[in-house]
Amino acid sequence: MSIFELFSINNTLVTIPLGGGYAMSWIEAIGTLFGLACIWFASQEKTINYLFGLINVSLFAIIFFQIQLYGLLMLQLFFFCANVYGWYAWTRPANDQGDTLQIRWLSRSKLMVTAAVSVLAIALLTRYIDPVFATLARTSVSLLNLFGANLAIPEPSPDAFPFWDASMTVLSVVAQILMTRKYVE
Repeated sequence: MSIFELFSINNTLVTIPLGGGYAMSWIEAIGTLFGLACIWFASQEKTINYLFGLINVSLFAIIFFQIQLYGLLMLQLFFFCANVYGWYAWTRPANDQGDTLQIRWLSRSKLMVTAAVSVLAIALLTRYIDPVFATLARTSVSLLNLFGANLAIPEPSPDAFPFWDASMTVLSVVAQILMTRKYVE
């Protein structure tokens, strides 16, 4: 098996008997394992979690590109940048005394602001998810075409579950940001 075959979503590792059967590709299985390792090492407060996170989001970016989910591809690019920042934040001194970040809970006021911003962002994204992701998809394809991808500009269908999609997107971004700062929430 060549490296390019390994990165193809058409190279099935196993078919999971869900519904009509779900064909899990090698790249998805490997990406998932790196994601689980990232979570494990983050829970152990090991900065190596970010290396596993970078590999995880890179593999899933390749998957989302292949299945033409450009909004999720853009989200992986955000996660890539957040992983780089988190690795930096976890390894540099957090103050003038040279202390590193400590695991901690959000203060009540920060928790309330985070919750309010999250609810507002979910409401706005639920309302505007179709034009937001259509713009992201078109922008992604246009950028890829600048590098010779030669892809057709997509016209995404309306989101089937806008509230759930918006909720998962917003909460994923919030969770990633909080993790980079070592907040428990």
